[in-house]
Amino acid sequence: MTATVLNRRVLIVAILAAFVAFLDGSIVNVALPAITAELGGGLPVQQWVVDAYLITLGSLILLAGSLSDLFGRVAILRIGLIGFAVTSLACGLAPTAEVLIAARAAQGVAGALLVPSSLALIMGAHRGATQARAIGLWTAWTSAAFIIGPLLGGLLTDSFSWRWIFVINVVPVVITLVLLAPLRNEVAAQRTPIDVLGAVLGALGLAGVVFALIEQANYGWGAPLVWVPLAVGAVSLVGFIVRQATAEHPMMPLSLFRSRNFAVGNLATVAIYAALSVSGLVIVIYLQQVAGLSATASGLVMLPVTLMLVLLSSRFGALAGRFGPRWFMTIGPLLVAIGFVALRSLQTPFDFVTQALPGVLLFGLGMSITVAPLTSAILGAIEPERSGIASAVNNALSRIAGLVAIALLGAVIGTVVDDAWLDNALLLCAGLMLAGAAISAIGIRNPQRD
Repeated sequence: MTATVLNRRVLIVAILAAFVAFLDGSIVNVALPAITAELGGGLPVQQWVVDAYLITLGSLILLAGSLSDLFGRVAILRIGLIGFAVTSLACGLAPTAEVLIAARAAQGVAGALLVPSSLALIMGAHRGATQARAIGLWTAWTSAAFIIGPLLGGLLTDSFSWRWIFVINVVPVVITLVLLAPLRNEVAAQRTPIDVLGAVLGALGLAGVVFALIEQANYGWGAPLVWVPLAVGAVSLVGFIVRQATAEHPMMPLSLFRSRNFAVGNLATVAIYAALSVSGLVIVIYLQQVAGLSATASGLVMLPVTLMLVLLSSRFGALAGRFGPRWFMTIGPLLVAIGFVALRSLQTPFDFVTQALPGVLLFGLGMSITVAPLTSAILGAIEPERSGIASAVNNALSRIAGLVAIALLGAVIGTVVDDAWLDNALLLCAGLMLAGAAISAIGIRNPQRD
């Protein structure tokens, strides 16, 4: 196998592996009414079907990055893919809501193994301009998963059953395992012990805080079921930071944040992906519950964003490799913010061309400019041998940002879905994007060119 063919195979494997993990974070949204219609449970079940996956994915992705660097990217990818297929089938066959929620949590564990290993695989196989283009393609497809999820979920739910949104995962997983078979597993020369205590503190801290944020809407802040997990989670997160500062072999080396671009890029990631997660949820909910669109039609509204990400991200990734990421990371979020403001014209009766299309196009162009330069700036600031953990930190922060933002959504803008609710949510998203643009403009430094 020639080097070119091998690198192309690595890129396809990395994209497919991460795509299925990101897709399952958004595909389920449009199927939630159908799930509760069959399994019962109402809104609480809908919340936990989404959040059980995101909590385990966000909690364990740092540990997965360490495992990737320790045992090899190919080995961890293989384990994650097999686990993802098994847990996806468990979700699709779940006889009760409780079994589905438990299967979703297990699916998040498998998904956590896929994300850092896939991107680290690219960083290890590509260098220079080809690396920038490869990262652009990876970020294009994985970011498109956020947008294409509601469309695919709507089609499968309307045409077949909500169960197919999980069962369908087996197809890309099998294809990826076949493509992965010839790749060699390269293990680090120096095997660093796993920071077990750090992993436990990080997972417990995130799970406790997120649980409290979700359940406070049902029980109130004064309920022991809310404030006890919140207190335990907060203490655990403090303990996690202390552990990372003092451990001989930390799971998340704080030394990574000594790199200016890594630290600033991750701060921008928090703002940008919080806005992306909230907007993806509120637009789909509004289009179905207020505008009266079907699950499939509501997914089709955002299809231009997916197409633009796929077609343009690699080009902007290559340009960022030539000219530096700073202004791409500034202009992109600014355009998305303008797009969110434009989408406030959504109303009933709904008209796609006059109300949605201008904002959707600005949204798609802005994200296409942003995603690849953002990833390149963060990972390009860290040496390749630590790319697994660097990727894990960045992806963990993006998932956690979205999870916390969605958990806080009801407290910030209310729970009554109407025109004012959408307007406030989109203004919140625009503000977060403007924050991401300002952080990038002030903090990111373009690397010196030879």
